[in-house]
Amino acid sequence: MMIREPAVAGMFYPRDAAQCVSELEACIDRALAPGPALRELDQIMGGVVPHAGWVCSGGVAAGVLREIAARKPPDVVIVFGAVHVPNVVRSAVFPSGAWSTPLGLAQIESRLVDRLCGQCGLLECDPHAHDREHSIEVEVPFLQHLLPGVPMIPVMVPVTEKAADLGAAVGRTCRSFGVRACFLCSTDLTHYGPSYGFAPHGVGPDGLRWAREVNDQRMIQLMLAMRDRDAVKEAVMNKSACGGGAIAATLAACRAFGAQRAELLEHTTSEEVLARIGCEPMQDSVGYAGIVFA
Repeated sequence: MMIREPAVAGMFYPRDAAQCVSELEACIDRALAPGPALRELDQIMGGVVPHAGWVCSGGVAAGVLREIAARKPPDVVIVFGAVHVPNVVRSAVFPSGAWSTPLGLAQIESRLVDRLCGQCGLLECDPHAHDREHSIEVEVPFLQHLLPGVPMIPVMVPVTEKAADLGAAVGRTCRSFGVRACFLCSTDLTHYGPSYGFAPHGVGPDGLRWAREVNDQRMIQLMLAMRDRDAVKEAVMNKSACGGGAIAATLAACRAFGAQRAELLEHTTSEEVLARIGCEPMQDSVGYAGIVFA
């Protein structure tokens, strides 16, 4: 059986199983309580979660996944992830086997992968593309903890115009085969500051405020409106997300699966999170949003 070993355990999240569970529970405790609009949803078909170190983004991710887990569990979670590693020019699926984490093995739904690859020419079976990528890996222990036994399908999605076509094909295929899927997007929002080489409104509080209140918000509004193709353009033009392709694929998959509405659970930044735990003011910041689709 093909096993993907962890690439960022001990960096983005704990390597030890007990510490991992403890930190997962801490993330769940930090997650905001759902509002009345969210509580009335019978089914959640997908969501958007961030993928930084758990100390920064884990609370936002936990909020989304906790809400998915509070309802009837899906048959499979299809995770569309941002691409940070080189030489991934086509959407790459990990086709079979399992991913190893401190919590054990997360199984791949290989039979559905075969169906997806047969129905969609935009997917490439490329397990090695996932070797060093962190965007999907940091979500897997959350899935194991909150949705135990539910298999997954990891798909890395570059920022291209074809991302929405891929997502739509995946959503239609799942629907036609009667698969109760949940589509999860792993992306962060604006990476702002000198460390990221992006500070069009200057270094300091004013620039960070622009990133949070203007640049992040443009992408958030597109996600809430489920405008998949516009999300790719926005990510390219304004650097408002690292996972523009993953966003587009998720939005299109959810729409093809029947989703008609979106709810924002939380929007914050690494600078805000770190300030709350007593860290010194930062020149750099990354945006995080938690969204669900129903």
